[in-house]
Amino acid sequence: MIRLGSRPGPWKRGPVLAVLALLLGLVMLCHGQITDRGSLGSLVETFLPWCGLFVPLLLTGALWRRSASAVVALLLPVTVWLNLYGGLLVDKSHSGADLTLVSHNVGADNPDPAATARDLAASGADVLALEELTEQDRGTYEKELATAYPHHTVRGTVGLWSRLPLSDTRTVDIEQDAGPLGDAKSADEKLGYTRALRTTVTTDQGPLTVYVAHLGSVRLMPRGGFWTDSRDRGARALGEVVAADRSRRLVLLGDLNGTTDDRALSGLTSRLRSAQEAAGDGFGFSWPANFPVARIDQILVRGMEPKSSWVLPATGSDHLPVAAGVSW
Repeated sequence: MIRLGSRPGPWKRGPVLAVLALLLGLVMLCHGQITDRGSLGSLVETFLPWCGLFVPLLLTGALWRRSASAVVALLLPVTVWLNLYGGLLVDKSHSGADLTLVSHNVGADNPDPAATARDLAASGADVLALEELTEQDRGTYEKELATAYPHHTVRGTVGLWSRLPLSDTRTVDIEQDAGPLGDAKSADEKLGYTRALRTTVTTDQGPLTVYVAHLGSVRLMPRGGFWTDSRDRGARALGEVVAADRSRRLVLLGDLNGTTDDRALSGLTSRLRSAQEAAGDGFGFSWPANFPVARIDQILVRGMEPKSSWVLPATGSDHLPVAAGVSW
């Protein structure tokens, strides 16, 4: 009887679980306040949707411990997660798009670029952006896509194929090779690894400005942490270019090596709408292709209305192609 009487009540059981639940909710609620030293904040924001997986784990522990305090504390992370991502659980797509856009990092190590090109041509895209083009595979893509897309342009490792005419194509400097060594290189030397372009697509509704970009890679290193310097520098440079662009209708297609939650892309996401968030069904994860855990391939728009957004089947790349239907 003494032992039974000394047992804590349900509100006093599982204090550790209750604290963990509150911390989980605070991480999601205040992720923008997490320090970005070692790019920690960026890392958390990349995988922020997956924080929701901790809720059922903590709930299981709370029920096992019969902890009323832990169950109540879990209301915070559940509420925050639903506020952040609940809208993605609903299919927001609509029919009636005027233009279909597709973007795909085709992968430098793609074992069958010809098959990838044929799959992309069969997607029905009106405008097709490719990233991570290699010199040896460029001819294959040009050959396989020629029939479906009479217009195309390539700058360095990025290209755009279109059913509609293109004009005014130019390279966009995203400071991929910054610093004194980069400044010492000629434009011809830098062209080989250009990773962004701007062009104009001529449509019946007027000109559409299209950017194709492949921002720098990120690296998770044991000692250096989450290394994002190249990606962050490119995002800032591209954000400044987009901010200065006065085009009425503008689309950004590409592998941005970051999610729309990532603060490093705020210069872009604050000015452009994500087609997936506006008109998608689900999270639209695109990388890695074998088991997608993050959407780092983006279709962002301004001056156009996203009607639908989806992920295409895997090709020989380590990324999945992403698609969107947009209207004027």
